[in-house]
Amino acid sequence: QVQLEESGGGLAQPGGRLKLSCAASAIIFSTSNMGWYRQGPGKQRDLVATITAGGTTNYADSVKGRFTISRDNAKNTVYLQMNSLKPEDTAVYFCNAETWYPASRIHWGQGTQVTVSS
Repeated sequence: QVQLEESGGGLAQPGGRLKLSCAASAIIFSTSNMGWYRQGPGKQRDLVATITAGGTTNYADSVKGRFTISRDNAKNTVYLQMNSLKPEDTAVYFCNAETWYPASRIHWGQGTQVTVSS
């Protein structure tokens, strides 16, 4: 079955950095669109960044210029490099995959906690 396993979350100070990883299995990774979403306490799950199968990226305005999404198809892994962290970045971060074979499906990881605090 499909698995999306996030790692790299934790505690960082304001201005610090973290790098999240999401390792995918049981999907055709190279044709899948990937993304990161986050959900703070009492808030909805919002898009952070996406990267298409072709490598096109998109970012939420709140993270533009600070976060970078990338993918390594050879490793079936998508990354989120988070720099210049702010307290408002505190949330559970979820990995997302949009796959097409054998049919259209949306998949979610279980999430990893990111806390930004001094």
